[in-house]
Amino acid sequence: MSSMAGLKPKHFLWEVEGRIARVRLDRPERKNPLTFASYAELRDTFRDLVYADDVDAVVFLPNGGNFSSGGDVHDIIGPLVKMDMKELLAFTRMTGDFVKAMLNCGKPIIAAVDGVAVGAGAIIAMSADIRIATPEAKTAFLFTRVGLAGCDMGACAILPRIIGQGRAAELLYTGRTMTAAEGERWGFYNRLVDAAVLESDALEMAARIVSGPTFAHGITKTQLNQEWSMGLDQAIEAEAQAQAICMQTRDFERAYKAFVAKEKPVFEGN
Repeated sequence: MSSMAGLKPKHFLWEVEGRIARVRLDRPERKNPLTFASYAELRDTFRDLVYADDVDAVVFLPNGGNFSSGGDVHDIIGPLVKMDMKELLAFTRMTGDFVKAMLNCGKPIIAAVDGVAVGAGAIIAMSADIRIATPEAKTAFLFTRVGLAGCDMGACAILPRIIGQGRAAELLYTGRTMTAAEGERWGFYNRLVDAAVLESDALEMAARIVSGPTFAHGITKTQLNQEWSMGLDQAIEAEAQAQAICMQTRDFERAYKAFVAKEKPVFEGN
């Protein structure tokens, strides 16, 4: 296992406190766009989280009143039109690997969205486990607006599972903005909160998760992702095996002893 508290990324802000990692893209003057370098560094960071023993949850936060404007028009889209197919496929695989790293990092991820969350910014929010937003949040999957398909970075697989096939199809075909109210009503956002309390609300949720059985949370995240492609019988068997693993943890024993003693269990993640 490894420690990530001392990580000093070049292309985004990173802070670990109380076993919660905070991530912010750091170009607020341009609404926090992504670049080739920031995609790659984020991918590698979330891959490394699998082995981190000092992080049990991640909160993706806005910066300067916006979440992310997606891929930078000048730093990414401009160079892409000059690339050959091999180079383009390497890029699209890299961006997809970032999403896969988020899904497979073993840590619950909360996206706290304010202002613009479009293109790849919307994908980051979509790939989180829990999404909290302000009423001012504007979410759009803009890919068709720049002549691309809506099937980018897992959008056609993940978004319909969150908001339904028809609603996802509308957003992915038109590239229109989903309002915060629509996002909450459709289940994309768990809830809406005022901008003044967005960060504290997200961190409070993360703290609540971190205070629980974190080893078991990792199992839950794995099953939430893997059971998408399972039949019901296969899913029930997978959950039987997963739960049997969790029953061998000390946290399961701690919870039982605390119940008998009429105390609140204190989990240690093992």
